[in-house]
Amino acid sequence: MRSIVEKDLKELYKPSKDSHKGMNGKLLVIGGSKLFHSSIFWAADVASRVVDLVHFSSPVMENNDLARKKAKDKFWNGIVVSWEKVEDYVREDDCILIGPGMPRDEGLEKGERPTSEIVNDLLGRFENKKWVVDGGALQEMDKELLNEKMIVTPHAREFERVFGVKAEVSNAERIAKKYGCVVLLKGVKDVICSASECVGVEGGNKGMTKGGTGDVLAGLVAALYCKNDGFLAAKAGSLINKRAGDEQYKRVGLYYNASDLVEEVGKVMKQVVG
Repeated sequence: MRSIVEKDLKELYKPSKDSHKGMNGKLLVIGGSKLFHSSIFWAADVASRVVDLVHFSSPVMENNDLARKKAKDKFWNGIVVSWEKVEDYVREDDCILIGPGMPRDEGLEKGERPTSEIVNDLLGRFENKKWVVDGGALQEMDKELLNEKMIVTPHAREFERVFGVKAEVSNAERIAKKYGCVVLLKGVKDVICSASECVGVEGGNKGMTKGGTGDVLAGLVAALYCKNDGFLAAKAGSLINKRAGDEQYKRVGLYYNASDLVEEVGKVMKQVVG
């Protein structure tokens, strides 16, 4: 398994000089919950630095005007859409990220719609769309819905929970081949596998164990997936995210957070992508 380097990113899509709004990617981010409300904002915020349009929706906004207002107050760099219209944007956008901040079913309050029901319904009915499945959505999805259009972004415990095997390179490779999907197994060294190839991404530091850094990665990968193939989007997102963490470490050591990482991503992309 080889390690990727900056030259691997030269194939990334770059907007043309005559492009107009919408041509350079439209992403829908689905996530959030009453308990975990920040995750979706980190993912959507970093994506807004890459694509033209970010649409944002959450099941907690269903028939809830207060939740919609809070979402609009927090997210200015995209468009907050009502949950009742989410399927329109699933159809319209280039890629959908689902899962940041979504709870597992056992963590839901009485009367809340199960995460598994929401996720598996959307993945099953829109199987031809590009999906990045992260966080709570990944933990509750039916893995038999995986296909060649999907990227999954588990850390080790999530990988073992979903697939029932150890979080090892050989198993990531086997899962990617079995389902045709791209697996981004997060760790000290990220492992990215497609159905035909696996690569490793070095870098990062202990500051990236803080909450939210995985949401930044998911948002970045999904944004890149709008205009690139899944394997390239996953390995590029991993490298850029780790490089951003390392740049923060040079300046402030371990004393940075997910919001700092979001700010750093654009600087790193200018350096390594151009």
